[in-house]
This record gives sequence, structure tokens and C-alpha cells, in this order.
Amino acid sequence: GALQVSERIDREELCGALSPCSLSFEIVVENPLELYSGAVEIQDINDNDPVFPSSQARLEISESVAAGARFPLESAQDPDVGINSLQTYQLSANPHFSLDVQTRVDGSKYAELVLEKELDREEQRELHLVLTALDGGSPPRSAHLQIHIDVVDANDNAPVFNQSTYKASVRENTPSGSLVARISAYDLDDGPNGDIIYSFSSHTPAKVRELFALDSATGELRVKGQMDYEETKLYEIYLQAKDKGAVPGVAHCKVLVEVVDVNDNAPEVTVTSVYSPVPEDAASGTVVALLSVTDLDSHDNGLILVQVSDINDNAPKSSQDSYDVYVLENNMPGIPILNVSATDPDLGHNAHLSYTLLQGDPTVGHLFSINRENGTLYLLTSLDHEDRVEFSMIVQVQDGGSPPLATNVSISVFVTDLNDNAPTVLYPHPNTTATYTDVVAPGTPAGHMVTKVVAVDVDAGYNAWISYTLLQATDPSLFSVGLHSGEIFTARQLREDDAPQHTLVILLKDHGEPVLSASATVSISVAEMVKEVLPDLTDMVPANDPRRHVTFYLILAVILVSAAFFITMLSVGIFKCYKWRQSKEMFNSSRSTLYRTPGPFHHIDAVRGGYTPPNFYHQVYLTTDSRQSDLCKKPFTSSPLGSRQSTMRNGEPGLYHQIVGTASRLSTPAE
Repeated sequence: GALQVSERIDREELCGALSPCSLSFEIVVENPLELYSGAVEIQDINDNDPVFPSSQARLEISESVAAGARFPLESAQDPDVGINSLQTYQLSANPHFSLDVQTRVDGSKYAELVLEKELDREEQRELHLVLTALDGGSPPRSAHLQIHIDVVDANDNAPVFNQSTYKASVRENTPSGSLVARISAYDLDDGPNGDIIYSFSSHTPAKVRELFALDSATGELRVKGQMDYEETKLYEIYLQAKDKGAVPGVAHCKVLVEVVDVNDNAPEVTVTSVYSPVPEDAASGTVVALLSVTDLDSHDNGLILVQVSDINDNAPKSSQDSYDVYVLENNMPGIPILNVSATDPDLGHNAHLSYTLLQGDPTVGHLFSINRENGTLYLLTSLDHEDRVEFSMIVQVQDGGSPPLATNVSISVFVTDLNDNAPTVLYPHPNTTATYTDVVAPGTPAGHMVTKVVAVDVDAGYNAWISYTLLQATDPSLFSVGLHSGEIFTARQLREDDAPQHTLVILLKDHGEPVLSASATVSISVAEMVKEVLPDLTDMVPANDPRRHVTFYLILAVILVSAAFFITMLSVGIFKCYKWRQSKEMFNSSRSTLYRTPGPFHHIDAVRGGYTPPNFYHQVYLTTDSRQSDLCKKPFTSSPLGSRQSTMRNGEPGLYHQIVGTASRLSTPAE
């Protein structure tokens, strides 16, 4: 006996605006047979939005409408009933209108616009408002109506000239139809109320109307008749502008036309008195006649002019005695870089100037060119700051007189630097097959300088400032590089488990714009002695070297020379002992002189840029063109005159080698 809903129920479709909405039904029960009647009331839910008949509404309201006027608006419809039906309206904020919501007899709502502040079309030609309809649901549903209000113009503005007085000057022989002046007025009203007609004022003299014509549409005042400066020198013309409204507004202005004199009158010569006849013996200076000359024209047109011919008595004058010009390198060829300016107060050919580039420096003529007529200096080719920084030249400015006069102007052209060169690595040299291996001993503490990357940038200033960064390393935690020095230090103490070979890639960047860079690869070996890291020289000479037999003879020569040297030194020692026995004082003095301990700054390797700990001293015995190397390690005792730190500062610590040739063997300070 359960009553169930078999399909979706739409109250608005079943009952529309009728409330309450109910459906009646009957139920038959058998055994025993009984009949029951019932009804189901369909309750409303807020499932419908309010709807306006259209999405936009347009109103036309005159700007002359007084405040308080009311304008009905279209009503929205909501098929829901009760509290879910349309309940109120809202109006977007504006300074001119408010909204009055009214209720009809059937309970429906409608809205009216109420004018609170009078409209002014000249201030705002149209308004845009939004009317919102809201029902009483939770949450409420809404609809929007766009209201467009056109403000209709009223003739409440008179024309206005953009200036009250216009001034113009015309020559007395100006032909008919020539433009004298153009007057302009504006009217803030619209339509016919804003259309303007120009005309002469009623009190304008007839003579003015005969000489001038006014275009009623454009306001152009033109010459109509023939003016005469000798008759009237100034015309004062009064004009007016009137709109086309029912009650037209009028504005007035004045045009002052000054007549400019032209030389249209010939001089008149009048003989005031004549003394005639003249005696033949009249003295020099005797007055014969008195003449007077008059000209009706004014100013210069009325004078008897005496012309003075020009001579070339002024040299050209430049606005500057010298110019400094700055040009970026790598410039485009053929660009102008300077305009030499000069003047000459003479006339005609005497004032015609020509510009010439004097060929003091032969290279200047190939790089620069000057326009002979206007003095424009051109750069013919691209300059390079690294090639040459400054150019000096002389420009001669000469007039066309006879003889000509000239002035010289000095010009200095400075080539400013661009960052067009990347840093160049000097050590280790990047373009060689030789391998530069720097050595550091195990257990070296942190802060020990191992080697140094040396680079140069041929640019200038900030573009040449090089910074060094560690780009790649076998063990990034083991070494660090000085940002501006390029010195490579141990970042921590070397341990026994560190790799024996390390390769560092150092990135070198300048500080130009754009930044240019280069890289250097540094090889560092961790070893106790040099023999562990130096390559066997046999690998560097081919096995079939025809000079390999020379090595034997060279070694034999070294042995013989060494034996001779040993015998000589032994003889000297015996002689010294003999002398010592003769003079003990001489012996003491000699000992202090011969055996003074040298400082570590004597042991500077000027060949290699690598570094070894100061507690190692190495001797390498080689023969000329030798393929074999015999290396031995000798402990080095630090001198009391210098510490390890001073050794690094006073001389770059490195591998200390002695090369023993075929002629002699060099002795070390330790010996």
C-alpha cells in the first residue's frame, strides 16, 4: 500500500501560479472491498530564476526634465510561488536615479526609476544602469536587466568662440579670395541646437562687407576687394556665431586685420626753387636748386636706398673650436658621427662655406670622410678599440671669397670599448699537447695554494674584469678557486683515500654585456715524489730515433765531467783544510761566509707554474736530447730565515730542478 513517485514532479508545470497545488486520487481495497480518496500537496522549491522579458532596456530622457520624474521599468517574472517568487528589485549605484519598488493588488512587484538629480547632456551623454530582480529563496536567485539611458539635448548652451579677438596681417596687394583668418566657435548642445552659422554683426560697415567675405559654415574670412594701405591701415571687423535652436544662442568676436604696405608708389621729386642762370664764375658749393623727394609708401618702402657691396672681410666662425666624439667600436661603416657647424657673416659667394679634412695622419683619410657642403663627418670603416683608442684630425672651413678665408677646427674621435673579446688563458696553455701536471703532497692542509690560472682580457675597464669559478672537478670538495685571483687552494686537508689524480675545469668570465667566457683545465696529482707523476721521457721520443746512440756518449761525458769535478772539489777541500790549520780566524770567517743558509726565495721555478710542498726538494739529472730520466728525491730542510708561508709569498713554490748538461753540473744551495 505504499504510494511512490513514479516520475519527476514539476509544480510549475502542474499548477502554474495556483497555490496550493494538490493532486487527488482514489484507492480501492479488496477483501473486503473499500474505497478511499486522498490528495497529495505539491510543495514549491526555489528552482526557477526570475526572468526579464528582455536583457536590455533603452530610455530617452531629456536633460530638461525636472527632478522627481518617475519612469516605469519592465517587470521580471518568477514561476515559483510564495517566498520563492519575486520579492524585490535593486538598482546599481549612480548619482542621478533611485529605485522605487511598488506592490500590485495581486502581490506582484514592479519598479520605477525616480530622477533625483537633473541630467546634463553636455556633462554625460548617456548612462548605463543595472536593474537586479531577486526572489526570496535561500540562497536567492536573481536576474539582471541592462538599462541604457540616452540624455536628449535641450538648447541650453550658447555658442562660444575659442578666442574673443583674432589678429591677421595681409598685404595691400593681396588678391581676391585669399584667406585672412579662420574663426571657430563651439556649442555643447547636440543636433540643430549645436549647429553654428557665422555672419557679420549687424553694425559692420558696408565698406568692410565690400572688402571681406565670410563663409557662414566654415568661418573663413577671405579678401573680397582691393585694399589700400595709404587709405586704411587697420580694419576692425565684428563677427557673430549663432546656433539653429528654436531660441538661438549668439556669440560675438572681433577680427583685427592689419594692412601691410607694399612698394606700390614711385618717389615724387619736387623742385622747390631754382637759381638760374648760374654765373660762370660761381664758386664751388653754390646752391643751384632745392629739391624734395616724397614717397607715399611707409618704412623701407619710402626711403632712397644706398646699396653697400660686400667684400670678403670675415673668416668663417665655428660654433666650437674643438669637438670630442665618442664612437662605439664595431660600428657600421658609413655612419655619420658629427656635423661641423660654421657661419660666415659675409654675403653671396663670400659666405659660401666648404669643409675639408686635412690629411695630417695618413690613416685618417682612409677611415674618415667629410661632406664638403654641409660638414657632416662620416666613419668609413669599422673601428676596433683594441687596435686604436683615439684619432685626431683637423677640419678646415673655407669660404668662397677671393682670396678665401679659412678656419681650422680640431676633432678628437675616441673609440669606446665593447665586450667583444673573451678571456684568454695564458697558463695552463690551452692550445698545446703537453700536459701540465701540478703536484701536491698527501696531508697538505686546507688553504694551501696549489697553482694559479693566469688569463688576460684585451678589452678595457669593466669588460676586462675576469672572475674565476670552479666549473667541474674530480672531487669538488677538495679544491677551491679565488674569484678574482684565479689561485687554486686546497679546500680541506688531503686524506690518504683521496684520488691520486684530479682534473679541474675552471670557468673564466668577464663582466661585460653580454658576458663572454673561456675555460681552463688544470691537472693536479697527489704524490710523495715527482717521479710518481712525471711522464717517462721515453714515451715522448720515438723508438727509432736516429739520435738514441748519442745518449750513451752524453752520459759518459757527464760521468767524466762529474769525476773531474769531484777530484777538483776534493783538492780544494784539502787546500782549505791546510789553510785552516794555518789561520783559525780565517777559517771561522770563511765558514760563516761559505755556509750561510740561503732563504727559500732562491728556489723559484721560472718554468713550471705547478706547486709542491716546501718540505720536498728534487734534483733531476738530464743530458741534452736525453730519452731517459734519472730522478732522485732529497729532503729539503726549511731555512731559518723563512717559513713555509713566506716561501709562498716571496717566491712561487714549485718543483726545484737542476739540469746537468754535457758541459757542467750546477750545485744546489743544499750542497
